[in-house]
Amino acid sequence: VDALYMDAVHAMGRRGGWPMSVWLTPDGRPFVAGTYFPKPQFLGLLAAIREGWQNHRTSLLAHAGEVARILERGARREAAGDLDGAVLERFLETWKREADPVAGGRRGAPKFPPAYDMRVLLRVWRRTGDPQALEIVRTTLDGMAASGLYDHLGGGFHRYSTDARWLVPHFEKMLYDQASLALAYVEAWQATAEPEYALVARETLDYVLRDMTDPQGGFHSAEDADSEGEEGRFYVWTRDEIAAVLPADELAAFEKAFTVGLTGNFEHGRNILAQRPGHRRTGRPPVVTRAMGRLLAARSRRPRPHLDDKVLADWNGLMIGALARAGRVLDEPRYVDAARRAASFVLEQMRDEQGRLFHRWRAGRRGIPGMLDDYAFMTDALIELHQATGERRYLDVARDLDARAMTLFHDEASGDLFATDGGDGLLLARRVEPFDNVVPSGRSMAALNALRLFGLFLDRKYEQRAAALFRTTPAIVRRHPTAFAQMMIALDWALDRAHEVALVTPPGGDGRRPFEEVLRTTFSPNVVQTWGTAGDAARQDALPLLAGRKLDPSGKVTAWVCERGLCHRPTTDVERFAALVRDHAPLRPADEDAGALRRGMEGNATRE
Repeated sequence: VDALYMDAVHAMGRRGGWPMSVWLTPDGRPFVAGTYFPKPQFLGLLAAIREGWQNHRTSLLAHAGEVARILERGARREAAGDLDGAVLERFLETWKREADPVAGGRRGAPKFPPAYDMRVLLRVWRRTGDPQALEIVRTTLDGMAASGLYDHLGGGFHRYSTDARWLVPHFEKMLYDQASLALAYVEAWQATAEPEYALVARETLDYVLRDMTDPQGGFHSAEDADSEGEEGRFYVWTRDEIAAVLPADELAAFEKAFTVGLTGNFEHGRNILAQRPGHRRTGRPPVVTRAMGRLLAARSRRPRPHLDDKVLADWNGLMIGALARAGRVLDEPRYVDAARRAASFVLEQMRDEQGRLFHRWRAGRRGIPGMLDDYAFMTDALIELHQATGERRYLDVARDLDARAMTLFHDEASGDLFATDGGDGLLLARRVEPFDNVVPSGRSMAALNALRLFGLFLDRKYEQRAAALFRTTPAIVRRHPTAFAQMMIALDWALDRAHEVALVTPPGGDGRRPFEEVLRTTFSPNVVQTWGTAGDAARQDALPLLAGRKLDPSGKVTAWVCERGLCHRPTTDVERFAALVRDHAPLRPADEDAGALRRGMEGNATRE
């Protein structure tokens, strides 16, 4: 039963679906659940459930009891033990078997955007040099960004594609997709220097800032697929509707760039806009850009899909982190400013007097005690904000949230992290949620947080915590590593030559820009950074990574590059700095570093 349960969860995760509608007995046991029901099926199901409850309650309760027993058994699972590079290699081999070589993503339909998987493949490519890993990433990112999955006029991605070509989407837009996909395109730009990827990331984040941002700074959760009673009506066009908006020259240019036809490629003769082969964002003719602006303005006058305006701490954490990273990498301060504002909103409006997070805020009311995802994702966001701004305050709050998460969710017996705090008596079992789906698992994010916090604070308890989370990951990770994409990102950090970078500047902080350019434009994902003046480094309360780092006698900016607290000789040479940052460990099937986190590292020293 346990094996069937785990394989079923894995299959559900690959389809991108989790139960969104669940019917429970009065004592909290589920007996019917499903990911999505169209309205007629939903209404029919309600009638059937009512009939079953009235006339077959005994058998229904027996079924609910069996479901509860399976779920409780599923909470107890065999642990994987120490993980090594073989799991990452298996991740790539799985994708080689399943990848669609033409459209990207996995073969078949429906197609879900695999943002976290692409980020893992970039890391595996970096450490193996396997060209097929990069080819899968490029084919997938190119395919999604050119297709109907992407909103070419307004920016942002729809939830998934119903066909195998990324053409016909389910038109809903989710905040978490925008965050994860923006990060995937930012990292792909760093890895390839392909300007299309940076533009897709910018357009996606601009959409969020324009259409999904609460006036107080937080980010709303989603926009519906339907408007005017029809799926996708807001986004699709007949040719006549387009012709009524555009002058003749713009219409002709637009039809060459995007899929527009008299008969349409969607219902009722309407067109889903997708780029035609050969059309690119970079070098786009101005006449096409003007046409797109006119159509966007015309579309804005249509009735919009319903906005789900609740603010969720976990999803906001994902978006804050994406904005902070993108702002730093793309050299776009307004993204960092938006991340600051949203972080302030969550920390001021969604915490109680003791500093504990709430999960949800809407229209001035907050509720639901924060879960592991809320704490882990906000911790990640604040670490990213520190790296984008250099402000210590973000790290102090990040460390506080991390400590609270350990108090609320840590399982002393196993070293694992529960998803909830145990305060809800209706829960059948206090579960560990290890699988990374369209939203990553809080425990996977917590593992990466621990590794980065170690790099900043040089406290071995963080390494030991990450090691415990790797060891307690279910053994199924060895068969199905693609169900654990965020955990693979953390594992790659643990098995690589992860770098801690401290930049020490002269008074005034001048001269840091060339070093930051290296960090901005290099795909070295396993780097954590901070900076400050020589005076900051000499302070008694200095951040441990920065503490005691001296400025070169020449007075030039001095870069300290360390690996788990062991530092190379400091350098003022940008090329030497770049070489150190780009250095990485090859990926080996039986990685000799697999037990390094479990064993711990010795001391803090300087090496040549």
